[in-house]
Amino acid sequence: MEITPVISVVMPCHNAERHIARSIASALAQSFKDIELIIVNDGSTDNSLSVMESIRDPRLRIISQPNQGVSAARNRGLEAARGAYIAFLDADDTWEPLCLERLYHAVASRPDAVLAYCGWQNVGLPGSRGKPFIPPDYETANKIETLFAGCRWPIHAALTRRKAIEAAHGFNPRLRNAEDYALWLEVARSGAVVRVPEVLAYYHFHDCGQASGNRARAALQMLSAQQAYLERHPDFSASLAPMRRRELLYGTLLRYGYNSYWKRDLTTARTIFRRVMRSGYGSAKDWIYMLPALLPLTVHQKLIQLADHMHNSKLPPLGPTDQP
Repeated sequence: MEITPVISVVMPCHNAERHIARSIASALAQSFKDIELIIVNDGSTDNSLSVMESIRDPRLRIISQPNQGVSAARNRGLEAARGAYIAFLDADDTWEPLCLERLYHAVASRPDAVLAYCGWQNVGLPGSRGKPFIPPDYETANKIETLFAGCRWPIHAALTRRKAIEAAHGFNPRLRNAEDYALWLEVARSGAVVRVPEVLAYYHFHDCGQASGNRARAALQMLSAQQAYLERHPDFSASLAPMRRRELLYGTLLRYGYNSYWKRDLTTARTIFRRVMRSGYGSAKDWIYMLPALLPLTVHQKLIQLADHMHNSKLPPLGPTDQP
């Protein structure tokens, strides 16, 4: 007789041969043993499949399909999942051994809860960006507005009731970024979200073409997901004052642009600034920074070099100097 696991772990994989063994080991080493691990091999052309097949564990299931993207791969894993609870773990990330146990007890102990989330740490980033982070309690009166403003936990720092994911229709296959953000918004509407104030998940940064690497696309798809949510839920859209709605949409996008600008990633910043300008959003100070994005890149670079030189020379710079 086939035994139904309590938790199904869905792991999409595309060319992750350097990291997937570690991620598989992390999932199978969980203190909560009543799980299945479903790996969707999404058209890998490296040795990822051989690595998967070399691991002998009855809880491991492998599904192969042509490359269709991470959202389609996760949806395929969801179709095959048998557990009442779903966790997602990418093929290059890891968990603490107690991760699923802590998340399961948090969400299962509350009938009104649809999701439990925990703290995480970015591994491979310098300075404060690599410090452990425990998010606040988001189950407040302003929960949806807070979650709408940005993705509040990474894909693998949550455990969700399967019924809630099915009701939300899974992941949007048109999104290569912000697909988890869009799902969490829909899930959080249907019930309570519960915080586990421990660092239990690790997001590993490396140089192997992570989805988060295309920052302009990530920012613009975040905007697209926000706009789609407002269209699906006019009640929420109507609850926002017009200025607040624009701030949540284009103010958020502008912050992504500034973040790239101060890192001197002009290619990303220029793309984002142009999109913000098309919306007409921003203060006079913001437009001083954004307008040069309409110039040729080489001209824009020379203006920044001039501004930096003037600033370093203690002369009045071009435009405001405080970083937004």
